[in-house]
Amino acid sequence: SGLSRESRSRAVEQVHLRCTEGSLEWMYPARALRVVLEPNLASARHTTVCIKPASDFQGASIYVERAGQLHLVVSEAEGARPHHVSCFSAHSPQRVALFLQASPQRDISRRTASFQYELLSNQSAPGPDFKKMALLEAMCRPCDNMELLMAICNSDFVVKGSIRNVSHDSENHMSRVDVSVHKVYRQKNRIFQQEERSGEWRGPIRTLLQCKVKKGGGDFLFTGNEHFGEAWLGCAPRFKDFMLVYQAARERGANPCEF
Repeated sequence: SGLSRESRSRAVEQVHLRCTEGSLEWMYPARALRVVLEPNLASARHTTVCIKPASDFQGASIYVERAGQLHLVVSEAEGARPHHVSCFSAHSPQRVALFLQASPQRDISRRTASFQYELLSNQSAPGPDFKKMALLEAMCRPCDNMELLMAICNSDFVVKGSIRNVSHDSENHMSRVDVSVHKVYRQKNRIFQQEERSGEWRGPIRTLLQCKVKKGGGDFLFTGNEHFGEAWLGCAPRFKDFMLVYQAARERGANPCEF
């Protein structure tokens, strides 16, 4: 909280965050805050940083430090845009410094500058914005057999289910697939949950609008990865087709992991 600082102090407080993904909430922003992302990893494979401001983000702007210069990443005005995510490459994968500059204010009304962040490897972030960040999960084409087999090993979520509804958001270039889940094999967080009334498991999965996802009958195996608490679609074969591929690979001893 900015209120916890000495009013006359001009020192910039520093915060060190060790996780590859997480969040920060700065209440009553005052003066400046330096946030150093330095994941406790031996490898330096995380080379892209993505920041998603909260919908009520206000009171500060976010900059990234590069060679002693500050470059604007998120302005206070941009913070209120839903689904707005800013991504940039990290010159030093093991240490990224963000600088939060508080906006001038006349009163002491509550403002909160909060955001989520993710450090991504090059493979999962081929471009500088959030829509491209999801391209690996939403390539708008069927996965080949090896991609299907790897998807059940590497995905953040693997569920069997059917499509309840598909809605499209043209402004944010996204589609939302509402899924009735018959079995959860794995999920990183609780995106797919059981409803108290019906006892049915449900959850939303996002994909790119350009993939033109339509509602189809039957059971599918939905796989993909999570970004900022949302599930993004990866491989999604019909369940019976996947089982044929998996059983054939298992008989040959070619399955990369057990399903």
